[in-house]
Amino acid sequence: MAMLSSLLSLFTLGAAVLARQDAFQDRCANFKDKINLPNVKVNLVGYVPGGTNLSLTDNAPSCGASSQLVNADMCRVAMAVATSNSSEITLEAWFPRDYSGRFLSTGNGALSGCIQYYDLAYTTGLGFASVGANNGHNGTSGKPFYKQPEVIKDFAYRSLHTGVVVGKELTKLFYDEGFDKSYYFGCSTGGRQGFKSIQKYPTDFDGVVAGAPAMNFVNLNSWSAHFRPITGSPLSKTYLSPALWKAVHEEILRQCDTMDGAKDGIIEDPDLCRPVLETIICKPGSSSKNCLSAAQAKTVREVFSPLYGVNGTLLYPRMQPGSEIMAWFSYYSGQPFGASEDWFRYVVYNNPNWDAATFNVHDAAVALEQNPYDIQTWDADLSPFRNAGGKVLTYHGLQDQIISSENSKLYYARVAEAMNLPPEELDKFYRFFQISGMAHCRGGDGAYGIGNGLTSYNGKEPENNVLMALVQWVEKDIAPETVRGAKFANGVGTPVAYTRKHCRYPRRNVFIGPGNYTDENAWQCV
Repeated sequence: MAMLSSLLSLFTLGAAVLARQDAFQDRCANFKDKINLPNVKVNLVGYVPGGTNLSLTDNAPSCGASSQLVNADMCRVAMAVATSNSSEITLEAWFPRDYSGRFLSTGNGALSGCIQYYDLAYTTGLGFASVGANNGHNGTSGKPFYKQPEVIKDFAYRSLHTGVVVGKELTKLFYDEGFDKSYYFGCSTGGRQGFKSIQKYPTDFDGVVAGAPAMNFVNLNSWSAHFRPITGSPLSKTYLSPALWKAVHEEILRQCDTMDGAKDGIIEDPDLCRPVLETIICKPGSSSKNCLSAAQAKTVREVFSPLYGVNGTLLYPRMQPGSEIMAWFSYYSGQPFGASEDWFRYVVYNNPNWDAATFNVHDAAVALEQNPYDIQTWDADLSPFRNAGGKVLTYHGLQDQIISSENSKLYYARVAEAMNLPPEELDKFYRFFQISGMAHCRGGDGAYGIGNGLTSYNGKEPENNVLMALVQWVEKDIAPETVRGAKFANGVGTPVAYTRKHCRYPRRNVFIGPGNYTDENAWQCV
């Protein structure tokens, strides 16, 4: 009799699960008929089971994603949303079965018009109703900006905000309970978009995760462009090969690695690192391949110098030391950096033949004067966001090879000055974490696994995951004191070699022992 009762209970439970599944799938199947929003054209609505490798046949080839593994059962809605008479965005909304009551918008990267499907998969797997847009154009090139101001406007701010407005309405239509809190999650251009939302639409989000933000955007493009004239072409006397940049990196570590108290191949605080690179100028008659000519030493010095404008004002701070091996691929290879070259060709000068090798500070002045739709994202008074109860958790890798972490420190100082607030007051709504050994948004030599995406996931506990730390801050008023990062033995999914608690700015990490540098408790924020 007991066995029969158990079997009946299992059958009842199974039937309830199946009914729930059927109800969710039915809701998804019928959802298209419920959507009647201005300027929204629904292209598809479909149920996608967790574990599906979703084919992305319409994704632009340059986006580099022909498919995406979906982590959880969800209802997918794909739309075109008109933003003007001559522009539109492609928008996707993913509604998970196991819904947390939270809405979230993802961001974009570089100049791209690529929906970041990997972030949609990541966040819906954590229970968020998530949206992502293509930033008003398709593919990674800046060519769609050419003589198209409405497309530039979408890229500057309108695509993200439009997706949020539409996404919130769809979330309320799909789920009877609507949503309780609204979040944002992005890095690089996505980080800039997060801060643009804070500055321009302070009530769009209750909480924002903004990584390595591409703020000071116009000057960032000028800074990115200024490396090509410094390094010259691979045939120039000023050029350094990857092998020579490796020698530079090793000398920088020799001078700076142990400033934090530990020899671990990581510079914990680049602020303390002011390397003297004349030390590796070749001795007369030397045949060494690991030393520099005077011209090459000058290149290195200029690479690590801030960019100043025609009137001597600071446009962009220096590249932080420690990133040089990876930065060869982005900036030091003797080739123009594609995103900045496109910005000058298709936005600043409307000249597809503009030559990046000719860049100088006068070009920077022209670009800054233009600043379309205030894409600079440099407003420093965040009072409306603070007054609305918003929270922002921002982070920046200290090995970032594309956007210098020094820029995030500069912005932090500007906010403190504009709002007349010391760090302990800024901490109430704005916390900035420096992630040592993290490259641009992901990867690097250190403990970069902070849960800011699928490639850095080490659990959903708030202490290991920046997104869930933000949720805990917004919903329980428990602010993160540190951000724990994981150093993976050989990439995500492999064993964790060690963890490190990263400090919130302006604190820095110091090794105090006892024990090995791999012990997170042997470090202290000071």
